[in-house]
Amino acid sequence: MGKSGLDVSRIAFGTWQLGGDWGSFDEDAAVQAIQHARELGVNFFDTAQAYGFGKSEALLGRALRDELKRDRDSLVIATKGGINPGSDRPRDARRDWLRKGVDESLRHLGLDHIDLYQVHWPDPDTPAEETAQALQELVDAGKIRHVGVSNYDTAQLAAFDRTRPVETLQPPYHLFRRAIEDDPLPYCREHNIGVLVYSPLGSGLLTGALNPRTTFEPGDWRANSSAFQGANFQKNLEVVEQLKNLAAEKGATVSQLAIAWTLHQPGVHVAIVGARRARNIEDSVAAADLDLTGDDLARIEEITSRGVQVEGASPEGVA
Repeated sequence: MGKSGLDVSRIAFGTWQLGGDWGSFDEDAAVQAIQHARELGVNFFDTAQAYGFGKSEALLGRALRDELKRDRDSLVIATKGGINPGSDRPRDARRDWLRKGVDESLRHLGLDHIDLYQVHWPDPDTPAEETAQALQELVDAGKIRHVGVSNYDTAQLAAFDRTRPVETLQPPYHLFRRAIEDDPLPYCREHNIGVLVYSPLGSGLLTGALNPRTTFEPGDWRANSSAFQGANFQKNLEVVEQLKNLAAEKGATVSQLAIAWTLHQPGVHVAIVGARRARNIEDSVAAADLDLTGDDLARIEEITSRGVQVEGASPEGVA
């Protein structure tokens, strides 16, 4: 995966949905989903301190405990820190908060080192030099192996790079959210930065499971998002219906088509996909092997040009 040198599956199992921001879920079923992903060949698992402040990390550690004890090097565990949602400083990439976050993540995961540690969101009030130096110190201490960032633009990547090279970037990317194609994906390609994209299924929009009558639990962030309400929601659901037809021609589901599309984009190495149940991860893993021709990609472009670009959640709220 880029200059990191990490050897990872093209599908990473994401655990945002296991932190409480997506409504209720069955913990035992989630554990089974994680373990089934591993059985299917997934070796890359992504979580974050802010996903339930340890809840998601602890659940991931529990699910993978036996293999982590038996063969630690077979797994690549990524987590993120540097934010404090609900506080008076929701973005906090200062040295002390990062150090505290790494120690807490190690404890929750039950690990002695983290393979990839990422700054969850850029912090405009902390110099990039301080953040980069703090993470290099944690590498030197053996607590983390590789350093990445999430949700950074080109200018923020370059500022970080001046002190310590960025090895990976985790941006949002899907058929209804394509801003990274202009900034910062070209920078990542030029500087060999590994790119692991999150929300390739548009936070559920591209699963084919939603309809105009879909409602969300009060604890689900989508209940407060404009992307999942009104005319914009309706228009994008119509686009998804057309994508379903194209997917069916290829013997695939619309979610597989959406994931495969992200993996066909130059500079994208990995798609992060979450699942609450074992059966949900099977389609996602199979998507990595779905071949899309130039004609397929052109048809996808034509269909999605009728959609509405959407935003997502941030430490400050949802759009």
